[in-house]
Amino acid sequence: MSDHLTKQGLANDPSSDDWEPTMNHSGEGNALTQDEKLVGKSLKKEMKLSQEELEQINSKKGLLQLLSTKKINAKKALVKLRYEQELQKLQIQLVKLQRDAQMNGRRIAIIYEGRDAAGKGGTIRRFIEHLNPRTARVVALPKPTELQKGQWYFQRYVEQLPNPGEIVFFDRSWYNRAVVEPVMNFCTKKQYEIFLQQVPEFEHMLYEDDLELVKFWFSISKEVQHERFESRRADPLKQWKISPVDDKAQERWDIYTRYKEAMFSRTHTTYSPWIIVKANDKKKARLESMRYVLSQFDFDGKGGAGTDLSPDPDVVVRYHRSHDSID
Repeated sequence: MSDHLTKQGLANDPSSDDWEPTMNHSGEGNALTQDEKLVGKSLKKEMKLSQEELEQINSKKGLLQLLSTKKINAKKALVKLRYEQELQKLQIQLVKLQRDAQMNGRRIAIIYEGRDAAGKGGTIRRFIEHLNPRTARVVALPKPTELQKGQWYFQRYVEQLPNPGEIVFFDRSWYNRAVVEPVMNFCTKKQYEIFLQQVPEFEHMLYEDDLELVKFWFSISKEVQHERFESRRADPLKQWKISPVDDKAQERWDIYTRYKEAMFSRTHTTYSPWIIVKANDKKKARLESMRYVLSQFDFDGKGGAGTDLSPDPDVVVRYHRSHDSID
């Protein structure tokens, strides 16, 4: 199935593995269910079918025979279709948000933090897929140069903050110094402490200057991280994602956890809160983080998406010291 299906949405949860499609596998009766019609339309669009196969799609028995012949799992296909339908509706709302930001000179910055392989990059790609690249940027800075190491720590990030009318997506951010750098011994203890003292003040200045900031932490379990690392190593197309830091991520899991919790405790504020996204399920994490962003901002044309813009509280939660964590 294509990654860019454009069918209209259905009511069921598009990303739930527990959802059962209403496929009548007995072949009894001739009327197609709504789900069967959806699969049939997708087959017509995404696959080269003969005239005989096209005729098969129009009957229940023929459709089921065709699915069997093509070795298509109807349940998985429908789950993916519904996910992509929901994704498209949310992306339409993001386009409206971007247009409102452009028209009103708003500055929006969205930070994506989390452990390695938490799904940050994939989520960002879904956020920006249909946005105007002239006023939407992804910032993923490499390690600092020798010159930058001698500058104020925040300086190279300040240079990347959104201009009026822009939305900027930070694939990791100044929070490198809160977790990755101390865990990997890339900064001194003094630099770490200075950062934790300065970052609430820095973000308060952004808040007072009307910059709209969202801070996401994508949370995954140790087991899921291990599975994703193995997938990267096995897939030639994902080799570029592998880094020396990956090899240490599992080994230093508990150390990461301590620094992560210290970061939350010292940098979660009323004006710049941490939003935790449970990301063991990538598709749910993408959809619900989009819903969170859309729920937080007012913009012209908001709503009317045929979908709920309120995030699932079982997936997206505001940080609290007593919260249950999967990482």
